[in-house]
Amino acid sequence: MKANCLETANMTDEPKQALTTNELLRNSSLYREFQAEREEIMKHKWIESEKAGRDIGFERALTDWIIKHRSKWRKARQMTSRTPA
Repeated sequence: MKANCLETANMTDEPKQALTTNELLRNSSLYREFQAEREEIMKHKWIESEKAGRDIGFERALTDWIIKHRSKWRKARQMTSRTPA
């Protein structure tokens, strides 16, 4: 009988733990930076695909964006985060 109580308790704790993990992930500055960078890469992919007249694929867009835009984008992000609101 005790084993069932423990299993039930563990089952009800799992969704709370998952929610907490998701909240932590969303609040993580590293994760937010990853999401922002990914969004820029996806914009770049769309623009370059339109120019090419076909889907260039994520890996090509990623490589191209890193080479051409990443350092400027990061510097701009750093400058924006440093300025007082």
